[in-house]
Amino acid sequence: MVNFVGAGTGAADLITVRGMNLLKEADVIIYAGSLVNPQLLDYASKECEIYNSAYMTLDEVVEVMKNAEKKGLRIVRLHTGDPSIYGAIREQMDMLDELGIEYSTCPGVSACFGAASSLNLEYTLPEVSQSLIITRMEGRTPVPKKESIEAFAAHNCTMAIYLSTGMIEELQRRLISGGYKKDTPAAIVYKATWPDEKTFVCTVGTLAKTAEENGIRKTAIILVGDVITHAHYEKSKLYSPDFSTEFRQV
Repeated sequence: MVNFVGAGTGAADLITVRGMNLLKEADVIIYAGSLVNPQLLDYASKECEIYNSAYMTLDEVVEVMKNAEKKGLRIVRLHTGDPSIYGAIREQMDMLDELGIEYSTCPGVSACFGAASSLNLEYTLPEVSQSLIITRMEGRTPVPKKESIEAFAAHNCTMAIYLSTGMIEELQRRLISGGYKKDTPAAIVYKATWPDEKTFVCTVGTLAKTAEENGIRKTAIILVGDVITHAHYEKSKLYSPDFSTEFRQV
C-alpha cells in the first residue's frame, strides 16, 4: 500500500495527525525534498528507508514503490502542502494502477491556507469576495488559455497564485490588464509557516517592486484581493440576531 501524504505548508506540526501517524508507521518514505520540511522526517522510525524525490525521475520513484510493495512494506509518498494541488500525483497513481498496487491519499494544508493564517485572513468576506481562485502562471508547464491570469482577474475576487514569483513583473502586468486596479491590495508570503517565513502586504501595482526590494524570487505565494485589507465587508448573516437557523430561531 502506498499512502500519498500532504506534508502541510512547512511547519512540522502542521501535518495532520493521520499524516504524522503514517510517517511513524512507514517502512519507506519518498519525500519531495525540494519543498518538504526535512524536520517531518523526524517522525520516521530509525529503520525507515528514506528517498529524496528531488533527485529522482517518475520511473525511479515508482520503481522504489514497486520493490517495497513486493516486500510487503508500508510506503509513504510525502508531498508538499496538499497532494491534490500541483502535486503531480495522478501520473503516479496511474502507474500504480497498471502495477496493481493499492494507494490512498491523506490531505494536507496547502500553501494558500498557511499564508492566510500568517496574515490572519478570511478569503471569503461577505460583499467583498465569496470565491477563491487558486492558479499559477504558465512557465515550463503550460496553462490552458481559458485559465489565463487575465481571464481570472476579470472576476476581481480573491486569488492565490502559486509558482509564479519568478515571473512577477509579467504577473503584475497581466493582473492589471485583466481587470484589477493598481491599488488593489496584494501580498507576498515567502515560505508560509516556516521558521524563516516573510510576509509583505502591498498592492497589485507594487508586487514586482516589493519582491525585488526584499529579494523574493521563489518559494512564495502571491495573494490578490480586497480581503487582504478587510476594510469594507458585511458581517455574516449566520450569527446575526435577526437571522433564523436550524439551531437558533428568531
